Amino acid sequence: MRTTKIYSPKDTTSFKKNLLLWAQQFDDVVWLDSNNHKDKYNSYDAVLAVDAFTSLNTDYSEAFNRLNEYQQSTKDWIFGYLTYDLKNGIEDLKSENLDRLHFPELYFFQPKKIFLIKDYQVEIQYLKMVDDEIDVDLDTINSVVNPKQIEKSRINSEIKIKLRIHKDEYFNKVNQMLAHIGRGDIYEANFCQEFYAEESQINPFETFKKLNEISQPPFATFLKVEDKFLLSASPERYIKKIENKVISQPIKGTARRSKNKTEDLQLAEDLSKDQKERSENIMIVDLVRNDLSQTAQKGTVKVEELCKVYSFLQVHQMISTVTSKVSEEIKPTEILETTFPMGSMTGAPKISAMQIIENLEETKRGLYSGSVGYFTPNGDFDFNVIIRSILYNASENYISYSVGSAITAKSDPLKEYEECLIKAKAMREVLEN
Repeated sequence: MRTTKIYSPKDTTSFKKNLLLWAQQFDDVVWLDSNNHKDKYNSYDAVLAVDAFTSLNTDYSEAFNRLNEYQQSTKDWIFGYLTYDLKNGIEDLKSENLDRLHFPELYFFQPKKIFLIKDYQVEIQYLKMVDDEIDVDLDTINSVVNPKQIEKSRINSEIKIKLRIHKDEYFNKVNQMLAHIGRGDIYEANFCQEFYAEESQINPFETFKKLNEISQPPFATFLKVEDKFLLSASPERYIKKIENKVISQPIKGTARRSKNKTEDLQLAEDLSKDQKERSENIMIVDLVRNDLSQTAQKGTVKVEELCKVYSFLQVHQMISTVTSKVSEEIKPTEILETTFPMGSMTGAPKISAMQIIENLEETKRGLYSGSVGYFTPNGDFDFNVIIRSILYNASENYISYSVGSAITAKSDPLKEYEECLIKAKAMREVLEN
């Protein structure tokens, strides 16, 4: 079905840059970059999939059934995304908030061309119908130098970011959420707000390059589906399957970085001991354990790491790792359906948290707090969490990024607001130069 070629570039770093630039000519692009983070569950350093041979585009109703049929019938690599609003097909929920981005609710494609980068080698996999293009494509990729089609970020110059929820209104909404917690409706919920720019244009490639340079996260993503783009600096894995093992790595708990080394170490240390942040993380770990247990073999759900602090360029984060084992009868899409949307972006209990979030947020989440990833031909998969991301609809000239924080009984509205601003910093810097 596919022709494979192993290629060793002279310089992997410039090959990666050229590869993503070369990919801009296609309507369907998924680029995933680990930015050299060494994670024990990493399969690749970077992956590029381009040029749809077949695709699946659907709304939330029956979405996971249709994805299952598509995945089982192609038995090939498929790349794509799940929007947050697929929750409406899993539970009796709705999404009626404002949507100016208009991404399809679920989209996957079978790429004609795939590049899998690991260490200093590139595994190239082309469908048989285009395998005579491998060498020509490699020549083109290697000869990309200061291409004229990429205008420097001139069109990013006049972007005016607006707030969908202003500060006083934000405090009011957090207090409403705290009242829900006080009544026992929920223990925790992830509350998000949108920042946006209208009648504005960006150069998606240049914007992603800048965002990635200042963040260098382990789950960076450039996604293009025709006129719609996701430029993501995500630090978080949602879920991965390797043979019969399933791994979920929720993030809850954020602290800023400092240029002063002593202060920076202190900020990380303080985060690791912060009772509010730890309780947030542990609540979500419980929720993830519960989600994984729906498909796990009995007694195999384990917490491998609890509340461990990892440092990224922009922030320190508290991450836990929960794993399980599944039997061969369990369909890969069933693992996604029983864990989606991820607990770190919803709250606990999950369904009532999602209902309350929907009532208090002003914007339909869409791709934000959804997930991008891929299935391998044997049914393994790896998906990130779409946070720290810029979303762009080029036809509508609409740019959006959202940030959120977990509200618990111990939340102080001002501190939650400040946490949102820390998370928004990289996106704002990139867009406003």
